[in-house]
Amino acid sequence: MEKDLIIDVTSSAVSIALLENKRLVELHREETSDNHFSVGDLYLGKVKRIMPALNAAFVDIGHDKDAFIHYLDLGYAFSAVNYFTQQVIARKNPPAEIYSSLKLGSVLPKEGKISEVLKVGQAILVQIVKEPISTKGSRLTSDISIAGRNMVLLPFSEKINLSSKISLKEERGRLERLVQSILPPNYGLIVRTAAEGKRAAVLDAELNSLIHKWEESWSVMRKGKVPSRLLTENSRITTVIRDLLNDTFTSIHVNDNTVFEEICSYISTIAPEKEKIVKFYKGKDLIFDAFDISRQIRSSFGRVVPLRQGIYIIIEHTEALHVVDVNSGIRSKIATGQEDNAFEVNMIVAEELARQLRLRDLGGIIVVDFIDMDTADHRQKLYKKMQELMATDRAKHSILPLTKFGLMQITRQRVRPAMEINTSEKCPSCNGTGKIAPSLLFTENIENQLAFFANEKKLKSVILEVHPFVEAYLTKGFVSRTKKWSRKYGCRLNVRIAPELAVTQARWLDDNNEKIDV
Repeated sequence: MEKDLIIDVTSSAVSIALLENKRLVELHREETSDNHFSVGDLYLGKVKRIMPALNAAFVDIGHDKDAFIHYLDLGYAFSAVNYFTQQVIARKNPPAEIYSSLKLGSVLPKEGKISEVLKVGQAILVQIVKEPISTKGSRLTSDISIAGRNMVLLPFSEKINLSSKISLKEERGRLERLVQSILPPNYGLIVRTAAEGKRAAVLDAELNSLIHKWEESWSVMRKGKVPSRLLTENSRITTVIRDLLNDTFTSIHVNDNTVFEEICSYISTIAPEKEKIVKFYKGKDLIFDAFDISRQIRSSFGRVVPLRQGIYIIIEHTEALHVVDVNSGIRSKIATGQEDNAFEVNMIVAEELARQLRLRDLGGIIVVDFIDMDTADHRQKLYKKMQELMATDRAKHSILPLTKFGLMQITRQRVRPAMEINTSEKCPSCNGTGKIAPSLLFTENIENQLAFFANEKKLKSVILEVHPFVEAYLTKGFVSRTKKWSRKYGCRLNVRIAPELAVTQARWLDDNNEKIDV
């Protein structure tokens, strides 16, 4: 499977499109403003309110809405995290000395109360695990982790975990021995699948880079300003590249020279052999138009999503969940009966649904109303197909078999708001007001505009494009309105049919077919 990453950089945002075999499957957008926030950002926050009934607290991290942290999200080593934070803020000793001599101490009990651990006004070290969604603020944790391409660094921990996707026993043993030999005290590590087969020098360099990144945040923390951001996750561009880049990547196209150099520099550190696939786009067309992404966005993000053979799905969003309705539309193929037809439609929809979940980044609960099927074998095959199609989805998810009502329930990890793009356009006739000028005055307006072109712009010939009904009206009769106006104003008027125009629309052109602004 070919994978292409297309990056469109504008003054206000960076849009990242992932194509699989030229088909859009993921779309990310990152605002270029300074006040953005994302999953992985590390903050020094202040406890604003304790909520004993929820066993949670609201924390001020400098955003409009206070963030939320539950007792269980404080992490087992919170006592060590809190001690380190308070000591660094107090500036009694250098942070490196405090951390190296740190004792992880007792584990935070599962059944504890948050009021016994936190108090209002207390400074707390937190990390964003879920961005603000709807009316809710960010979700936080004090179980700090810093992600790299091959590994995830775990400060205040001593555990070493290997990805379950690394299956070879010999490789797992090699990686575990290697990590144990290079890991400093008070650090844990999660070894990612990408580390399989990597040399010791590569892993050691990345580990040192992650530790350096973590230690850089100490200088900001030492200033004691609360709230403040200590470190930010990689930009959305490098995060996507970090998580997705593999041997199947064909190319990365970007239309901004600064971002191009940033990507080249980043890839040279994580996968030098892939640096040549990064290409600077120099085409005249917009980069998303050149790779057919704009058209795919318009056809994929509406409320109604058309599929092949007349099938379509309707996607509705509510506060609590997303609902997908499956319709066979005008599909004429009946196969061998109604049951087989319903099965074929559902299998076609399953493929598009798996794409839509990734493309829109839908999270939470998704309920899909498939067309009813009576055969248990068909329902089981659809369930298995959905599992296979979503196997490549990086978000954590769970799929339940179809209920007797034909409903499939899916839960998918939600860490940021769903991607929403308004694909509707302003009506050219009413300009979004829902009202148009009186149709009786339409021909009068045309005559006034013709007079303006003849008297003010001194044009001798113009072309008028209108709806077929209007063209028939203006050219009707031996002495038509067109001929009368041409003689009256001394300007030759040619009327042409433009089926795409509304009845009350008109387009003026000169003899070179260039549009004339009225």
